[in-house]
Amino acid sequence: MAEPSKVIHVRNVGHEISENDLLQLFQPFGVITKLVMLRAKNQALLQMQDIPSAVNALQFYSNVQPSIRGRNVYVQFSSHQELTTMDQNQAREDESAVGNSLDAQPNRILLVTVHHMLYPITADVLHQVFSPHGFVEKIVTFQKSAGFQALIQYQSRQSAVAARSTLQGRNIYDGCCQLDIQYSNLDELQVNYNNDRSRDFTNPNLPTEQKGRSSQPGYGDAGGMYSGARTAGFSQMANAAAIAAAFGGGLPPGITGTNERCTILVANLSPDRIDEDKLFNLFSIYGNIVRIKLLRNKPDHALIQMGDGFQAELAVHFLKGAMLFGKRLEVNYSKFANISQGADTHEYVNSNLNRFNRNAAKNYRYCCSPTKMIHLSTLPQDITEDEIVSLLEEHGNIVNCKVFEMNGKKQALVQFETEEQATEALVCKHASPLSGSVVRISFSQLQNI
Repeated sequence: MAEPSKVIHVRNVGHEISENDLLQLFQPFGVITKLVMLRAKNQALLQMQDIPSAVNALQFYSNVQPSIRGRNVYVQFSSHQELTTMDQNQAREDESAVGNSLDAQPNRILLVTVHHMLYPITADVLHQVFSPHGFVEKIVTFQKSAGFQALIQYQSRQSAVAARSTLQGRNIYDGCCQLDIQYSNLDELQVNYNNDRSRDFTNPNLPTEQKGRSSQPGYGDAGGMYSGARTAGFSQMANAAAIAAAFGGGLPPGITGTNERCTILVANLSPDRIDEDKLFNLFSIYGNIVRIKLLRNKPDHALIQMGDGFQAELAVHFLKGAMLFGKRLEVNYSKFANISQGADTHEYVNSNLNRFNRNAAKNYRYCCSPTKMIHLSTLPQDITEDEIVSLLEEHGNIVNCKVFEMNGKKQALVQFETEEQATEALVCKHASPLSGSVVRISFSQLQNI
């Protein structure tokens, strides 16, 4: 990966992708000052206002595959540090050589993608939004790499054109659930069931789906996915909304979202180097911690009770086999539903260090297996890279370190030689005091600084 730059290089930019599509992809991370479309190469160059904004964007999209109109795009730092007039003139030449971008012809069926989905969207919700513009015959919803999508079939093409003209870029709810509307090239939708995921308004007698199946994979009904789960810090419905927002209505590969067991058994620990707080630092990346118990009769074992079954599943999935203090962790679900409170348990349910009490969607989005790169935040404003290195170097060989500012706050990226060294640094130094601040550490999926 190139050295950090405020210019981002975007590849696989198809002709159906517009400048506005790219702006929507990067605007959440800061002000965009320039955008150059390299149509002949299916690429684009986009300049953020500053380097930290670009770093933040690439860190986010290293965890979440960016996709526009169903097409995966690939992002990296550009070798350009600044976009010049020459770059923009070259783009205009490419544009004139290739011609205008292509788009499907107006059609009575619309393809709708919902971005920033903080709340569940059903066929009935979409009907309320689109029916004022004409008679809606059929709706089908589904999950794709681009996120939550729907096909909406009107009785007439004129109604579809009017709906797209009025609703494109609008939000279903204030500040979220933004509509991105294109014309589909389908002629007719096939609807087999009338339920939350699909509906044929011309045939109300269609059966519903098999009872007990979630209406939408990824968050389902919150009661079904989280029944019996104990939450820490926020309600089940808020958790379901955060999961939907983090993963666009879907779930990461390998995560089912159906586990209800909240307690984890961790084995093959290093008894002379591990304690409850260090386990908290590692497992709290994947969810809120209720309590932790080190087993006296098995000193290399511990029980960890997570906030709910989904958070426990994330921890088991991402930490199974991780290396810590020279040993490979064995992480599995416990046969115990919860850990009884006692003198030998450490309580964390009310800890303000639990990460998922605030910004839950963002924290879910950043869940990953241990990496060589860690991200430090809530740093002192006058922190230097030398001070960061001094804080962490006892845990392994530091390959690179960079301090930057985001929204007026100092942050840092530190790259270790191995994942185990980075994990040890996180386990030992997360929540440690530094010049009046409490350092927060998480894994980053950036490959290089």
